[in-house]
Amino acid sequence: MRVFHVQGDQFTELPALPDTAPDAGYLWVGVARAEFESQNAVVQAALQRWTGSQLVDLHVSDLLNNQLRSNFDYTSWYDLLVFRRLVASGGDAATMPQIDTSPVGFAVFDRVLLTVHPADCLVREFFATRLQQQQSAGSETRAGNRVPPSPADLALRMVNFIVDSYLDLRRLLTRQIDQLQKDLFGANGGYASWQSLLDSRNNLHLLEDTCEDQRAAITEWIDAQEELPPATDPAAQRERELLRVRSRDVQEHIERVLTHVRRLESMAENAVQMHFSAQSHRTNEIMRTLTVLTAIFLPLNLVTGFFGMNFEGLPLIHSARGFWIIFSVMLALGLGLSWFFWRKRYLTRSR
Repeated sequence: MRVFHVQGDQFTELPALPDTAPDAGYLWVGVARAEFESQNAVVQAALQRWTGSQLVDLHVSDLLNNQLRSNFDYTSWYDLLVFRRLVASGGDAATMPQIDTSPVGFAVFDRVLLTVHPADCLVREFFATRLQQQQSAGSETRAGNRVPPSPADLALRMVNFIVDSYLDLRRLLTRQIDQLQKDLFGANGGYASWQSLLDSRNNLHLLEDTCEDQRAAITEWIDAQEELPPATDPAAQRERELLRVRSRDVQEHIERVLTHVRRLESMAENAVQMHFSAQSHRTNEIMRTLTVLTAIFLPLNLVTGFFGMNFEGLPLIHSARGFWIIFSVMLALGLGLSWFFWRKRYLTRSR
């Protein structure tokens, strides 16, 4: 568990949970899911001291549920946002990566932010390091990278970081889909990586479901922000408007992710359809060639079968030139049929 006090441009890590809430600024408590489960009573007591309220039991269960989908809920004291991260685990040039979508929970109070992370989640460490570096930069820190002024703003920045982490995953998935397409249309028309293709399609379907849940959660968050009563303080009104802008920006990023995932799904589906179309075309070419060869040799078999009958009265049967006459007729017949089918383009490869 890590506890931070954020006040203006000051970002300070505290050694433990404070007894009382600070007079200014807000607190950020980042805790792993297993530790949150074991220290739930301690965290709830601290929230009671700081805000006068605790997390609802159902929301505690949601934060502890590792299989929970992305969603948003709210009470009179806090907002609860559960957002599933997008991380590629494993996978190399030959196999598809596995999509890790462990949930990250955000309980956003007026002056407290509680985040519940998976054990191996780097979001908390990234933001702790980044905000400490911004504080050390002092006046050199750019306005766009200022310390988040509110718990809601910090939560949205974390959500935006989770969504933007899809960029690396997008490149990896695109490269894998391109490799599978090349294998589908490789030489000899053979393909032995159907399991990899099936895994990639399943990963894309899972990713699409995750992104749709993320979009629904952030949309509900935006709707809840729109329903808040207007602030009387101009500074608070400006901060709320900036929060809406950042929320819409996160929503737009999710839309881009979802659009790209659907494009990859379409590419995979089209590649499979084109593969089977190519296989069907190849089969038709083979059947056409065999049919033409059968049409050429059928009359030749008829001639040899006719003169192979055991009758004494067959013409040319006792002639010394009979064999060469029949052979010439069969040769002319074969060459004539071959020329005829070639003129009809039955013996040429279609392009």
